[in-house]
Amino acid sequence: MLIERALQYHLQALREIPSELMIPPRLVLDRLKSLAATLLMPLPVALLLVLLGVWIAARGARRSGYVAGFAGFLLLFLSAWSPVADRLLEPLEQAHAPVLEVEALEDIAVVVVLGADWEPEADWPGVSRLNDSAVHRLMEGLVLGVEMSRLARSCRDWHQLLEICGLFGTPIGDLDGIYDPTDYNDRLLLGLKGTWSEAELHVLKQRMMAGKRAKAERGELGMTVPMGYIRRPSGEVILDPDEQARATIALIFEQFERCGTINGVLQHLVRHRIQLPHRVHLGLRRGDLEWRRPNRTTLSNLLHHPIYAGAYVYGRRPTDPRRQQPGRPATGRRVATPEACAVLLPDRRPAYISWAQFERNQAQLAANQTAHLGPIRSGPSLLSGLVICGRCGLRMAAVYNSSGGRLRYDCSRMAVDYGEPRCQSLVGQVLDDWVSAQVLRALEPAALEISLRVAADLEGERHHLHQHWQQRVERARYQVERAARQYQAVEPEHRLVARTLERQWEEALAAEAALQADYARFQAEQPAALTAEERAAIQRLATAIPALWHAPTTTAADRQAIVRHLVERVVVTVRGESERVDAQIHWFGGHGAQTTLIRPVARLDQLSYYPQLTARVTALHAAGQGPTAIAERLNAEGWHPAKRCETFNAAMVGDLETRLGLRTPPPAAVVPHRRPDEWTLAELAHRLDMPQPTLFAWLRRGRLRGRQVPHAARSLWLIQADARELERLQASRAAARAKRHPDHHH
Repeated sequence: MLIERALQYHLQALREIPSELMIPPRLVLDRLKSLAATLLMPLPVALLLVLLGVWIAARGARRSGYVAGFAGFLLLFLSAWSPVADRLLEPLEQAHAPVLEVEALEDIAVVVVLGADWEPEADWPGVSRLNDSAVHRLMEGLVLGVEMSRLARSCRDWHQLLEICGLFGTPIGDLDGIYDPTDYNDRLLLGLKGTWSEAELHVLKQRMMAGKRAKAERGELGMTVPMGYIRRPSGEVILDPDEQARATIALIFEQFERCGTINGVLQHLVRHRIQLPHRVHLGLRRGDLEWRRPNRTTLSNLLHHPIYAGAYVYGRRPTDPRRQQPGRPATGRRVATPEACAVLLPDRRPAYISWAQFERNQAQLAANQTAHLGPIRSGPSLLSGLVICGRCGLRMAAVYNSSGGRLRYDCSRMAVDYGEPRCQSLVGQVLDDWVSAQVLRALEPAALEISLRVAADLEGERHHLHQHWQQRVERARYQVERAARQYQAVEPEHRLVARTLERQWEEALAAEAALQADYARFQAEQPAALTAEERAAIQRLATAIPALWHAPTTTAADRQAIVRHLVERVVVTVRGESERVDAQIHWFGGHGAQTTLIRPVARLDQLSYYPQLTARVTALHAAGQGPTAIAERLNAEGWHPAKRCETFNAAMVGDLETRLGLRTPPPAAVVPHRRPDEWTLAELAHRLDMPQPTLFAWLRRGRLRGRQVPHAARSLWLIQADARELERLQASRAAARAKRHPDHHH
């Protein structure tokens, strides 16, 4: 009765339908049931199809002929695509003709909307097509839908459709009736329906998310478990029953505890050809164990996951809407720290490590970031990341020259970020030597304990490696036995299968033989237990720690690792721009030591005793002594030059006397064919007050123009520098000195 009344209501509303097209409601209902059975669709959907055809016929009857120049829209809201949808679309044109005897239905646009794929923020192709077509073509049809609330899940699309239909006077129909968007009451009702439909969606989503959160807070929400764990059919999470899989996971954590970096763990696994266990989560092979090559991403996820410490975690990878790409719901995810997770329940899962070890691992991973201390580097620096500037409190960088042989600790962060003068700098070898001596002195009382611990660590590492090899051999033997059983179980007459199984058996035998040979070589290289000679060698090395420290087999990375276990930081402060450096070493545990170091400086006037030195040279010169005698006297009295040289020589003294005005500068060298404004290296260095090696370095880098000429059985460099060039060189020299020595500059 309801369907008949609805149909009768709509038919009576279409008063302009010619009498020859009027169809009795009973006949329409019979045809409607037949259509529904043919298309395998609900009866209300068939009703709307009929109403659409009736409306098209009625609008087309105004013209002398049937449909021409208009569009009808049929919106099909499906939860998912299925063969029913195909059967609905293919015979659509043929299905309407016998019911209403309307032949021109080719202008009906069928828009299929899959409700399962709909998102409020995503573009909806069906609705976009409807709106675009409604704007560009004259809508003389009817927009029908079984459940229009599915379209109204987004008020943006819903009100846009209402606006367009209101402009063209296109009615909107659903199971409750037909509405005129140009009528205020109908427009208000449609707007309320859309608002309530959108609110209903968010209410349902909020309730479901609250239920999901409540289940997670009880630790009962099931999620995919990482490698090393499996989930029983009952929902219980247990350790992987495969012994080799569990041993591999434990080995990863043990190796990270030893080396402290993800790259170190990865290199160890690759070096020993250790693969990672993965359980297949989908498909026909669900639950099978696969062995895959290790990679950095997998190791990082493993070391950061709290489940390995026995914690249940939910919300570990939340979605950041600012980083999410439209149409790709899997993007925009970030890994949250354990403290930032929505739910974190300790002691809810079987653990591979303790929570204290997990926290140490997280602290080490955070410290490995470049913004912090950073991982151990391959450079010769002993204190990379540990040196703190005593002036500004920032971390000093380890800087090398182009060849990588000369090390400096440079505080240049403020200069790089804000353009300020460089804070301070010193040669790294001086500081490294002092810290090395302090570390060796601290290690002397623990020599015997170190030897015992080293032996135990070596035996433990070898034990784990041998255990892993034995498990691999055992698994290969199982594969051989399994292939043999499969071959023996096949019928002899079934030769197609028998040949395949025979080949698999032979491949398993070859793989086992190769693995046995590799294991034999490994046993020969690294026996399971240390020999007496190896133990004696370890004890000798432990008692001779300085020799072990400076041994060629001890790498710079090894020394850095030892220092980082003992030293928390080293604070250095250069006194002005002099050669004196105050250094403080802070040990882990609160103790410390301090001293005053002597660093090499570029010029004599940077020395803290420069006034006393000049006074002494002046006195000796006044006494009639020459440069050679003055140099010998200064060395005997314990004076030291500015550079790394230990003693003075006659050339140094002569240059100092010239600077002090005690000796006239030597006359310009007589060079044949010298051009105007040409200088020798010595002359230009004296003119610019800079060392000759620095000037020669400028010449090699192309900052100076010069040529070589023969002079006194050797070649001589002549540098072109007029008054303008001299001014430029003096400005460059002043700027370079200001950056390296800010105190002197100010």
